[in-house]
Amino acid sequence: MDPMNPTSPPHEFQSDIDAIGRIDAVPMILDVVCRVTGMRFAAVARVTEDRWVACRLLDNIDFGLQPGGELKVETTLCNQIRQTREAVVIDNVAEDTAFRDHPTPAIYGLQSYISMPILHKDGRFFGTLCAIDPLPARLKNPETIGMFKLFAELIAAHLDSDDKLRNSGAALRQERHLSELREQFIAVLGHDLRNPLAAIAGGVSVIGRTKLEEKATRLVPMIQASVARMSNLINDVLDFARGRLGDGLTLSRRLCDIEPVLAHVVAELRSSQPERGIETEFLLDAPVDCDPERLSQVLSNLLANALTYGAPDRPVIVRASIGESGFELSVSNAGDPIPPLALENLFQPFERGAVKPSQQGLGLGLYITSQIGKAHGGSLTASSTPAETRFTFRMPAWI
Repeated sequence: MDPMNPTSPPHEFQSDIDAIGRIDAVPMILDVVCRVTGMRFAAVARVTEDRWVACRLLDNIDFGLQPGGELKVETTLCNQIRQTREAVVIDNVAEDTAFRDHPTPAIYGLQSYISMPILHKDGRFFGTLCAIDPLPARLKNPETIGMFKLFAELIAAHLDSDDKLRNSGAALRQERHLSELREQFIAVLGHDLRNPLAAIAGGVSVIGRTKLEEKATRLVPMIQASVARMSNLINDVLDFARGRLGDGLTLSRRLCDIEPVLAHVVAELRSSQPERGIETEFLLDAPVDCDPERLSQVLSNLLANALTYGAPDRPVIVRASIGESGFELSVSNAGDPIPPLALENLFQPFERGAVKPSQQGLGLGLYITSQIGKAHGGSLTASSTPAETRFTFRMPAWI
């Protein structure tokens, strides 16, 4: 990786780096790219005849680049893409007759590679949306290539909008349109991913009922866990899109005894983390007019968050009650307090605390939980001191 030169870019590229930085969707695009393909490095790069500059990236292989860092353009495949305006897709360098002897894979130690040109509406070449990994990947399929193409077009549309914003006051209306287009696309992406995921889940279920070798038997629950994790990610993306599109989250309200619903969530998390203490205080002597599945989601998000960030040697306390002011659910934990600046932005999408390498999720849990509160006519608040961090969910108990 010696060809990298992570020095500050010259002034002429800072505006390009800033333009990509202003596109709120780019971090999620890079995250979705890596999660869907299984690759661990993705980037948006500005590419010219003599420069390759990283504008935004997600690096889980310690490649060593930062925004503004550079590669020698002649050592990259992006230089070829700049000339041809065509995507390059490699599943496995060792088996690819066109690229197995190409110097670029050897220089950077990559086995899988996909890069899509980012083209302005007027045909100008900006750069590429690319992903690499030291291991092979399955990339040569219409779904993955189509996803990259749509993401590249989305980035290009935002760049065009950014140009207009700097040159015309009328660009505000266009930006709103593009924001809606972005979230509509994310919603469509979530729906399109559900069908193949359901097929995988069904196939694994059938396989799990057959007689297998010991090694294969161990793989079945691992695949099922991955399917469940991906399903949760898709649900979060769809809830995020619904909330931001303005229609709000969908509810199926009815009068129900909410205590068994909450107790079931607590039992699930106790089972998954038996070493952690969870204490409950329920004062629920009347039914609540609510969507019980959504309230289950609220507690699951808050309790999982408390178990992740709370002090491991102190219990997490779950309280729920019904009073004159309505239904109230709180989850509190001991541990380091949340910094004031982070507390202000806690319910914004993609906001997370210090993320551990093994941690899953997109940073949408608290945002979605707050949207569930709004959909029920209630609210989600947070307080944090050195003694306790507490999240409190309040809503009317009856309409």
